[in-house]
Amino acid sequence: MSVGEVSARSQLCLKRLLDEPQDNIPRCKQARLTPPPPATGLSPRVRPRSPTPKPSQNQSPSRVGPYFLFERREGEETYRAVHADTQQQYTCQVLPLRGYQERLAAYNRIGHHDNICGLLDVVIGQDNVYIFLPAHHCDMHAYVRSRKRLDEGEARLLFAQMLNAVMHCHQHGVILRDLKLRRFVFTDRYRTRLALLGLDDCVLLHGNHSDDSLTDRHGCPAYVGPELLTNGNRSYSGRAADIWSLGVSLYTMLIGRYPFQDTQPAALFTKIRRGTFSLPDWLSPQAKCLIGCMLRKSPAERLEASELLMHPWLTNPCTHHHNINKTHHSSHATPQNTQEDDQVVPTWTEKH
Repeated sequence: MSVGEVSARSQLCLKRLLDEPQDNIPRCKQARLTPPPPATGLSPRVRPRSPTPKPSQNQSPSRVGPYFLFERREGEETYRAVHADTQQQYTCQVLPLRGYQERLAAYNRIGHHDNICGLLDVVIGQDNVYIFLPAHHCDMHAYVRSRKRLDEGEARLLFAQMLNAVMHCHQHGVILRDLKLRRFVFTDRYRTRLALLGLDDCVLLHGNHSDDSLTDRHGCPAYVGPELLTNGNRSYSGRAADIWSLGVSLYTMLIGRYPFQDTQPAALFTKIRRGTFSLPDWLSPQAKCLIGCMLRKSPAERLEASELLMHPWLTNPCTHHHNINKTHHSSHATPQNTQEDDQVVPTWTEKH
């Protein structure tokens, strides 16, 4: 079956699931996989994902419709899946049955995009919904950890794809939330093509898409913006919060550590609220500028995804890097301790 036929079939399946009353949809009885329990959270307002148990090598696969579900992917909350008849490999995400149509609606709204993993199939279980996405070749978090940090040329090509995915979602009224390096996966074995994996944490804007005000606090602690950590239930811009998370992602790709880092959640959140981070001298002025355009403490001052794509670091990169002392945004400063530059993305972030 060709890619076009698979895409057309999945769109018909998705349309049927969205149009059909939830109580009338036949349930698959072959499996009752239990998703991870809700996390207690590191903060009353920021609730990361639960720890992912290590799969057992002796664990037998579970059958879900025509698919076999094997071990969870390391550090992820997805399963490796194989179609029983075609032996085609997939990535499977497990969603709660309650409210699944709202979660699937995001795929219908954004349609096809090269940098977003499309929905290929859906199986309704007794307790959960199993969505099947393309197989992939590791995620950006694991890749950065293995490489320590990326050179600017490689990071530029990959980050542009991340930006394109986020811009497409934002333009269609989809706020992603919980954006982090692990959400982006390689779709080719050469690690050159990236795609956003999963829309289950997103929020769909209804009515006027220009109003992206959100009130719930949700995300990975290392990636949340300072506005999500403020007291009270004041609303914040969902798009601007996504941009902050992209800034954390690019910083980590280029420097090999988080801009705000601490093993104690309270200390981490204090650093994020303060909004002060350091940039090494060896980073190009254009890269420093682009990071500064995203990691701005005031959400209103952050550039939108479409504006970031026009930044000179992406459109007209310099071939030579100069160690020039320039005036940067007040939110960051030149590091005094160069030993920090050798830190890699910490292993404790995998337990989100």
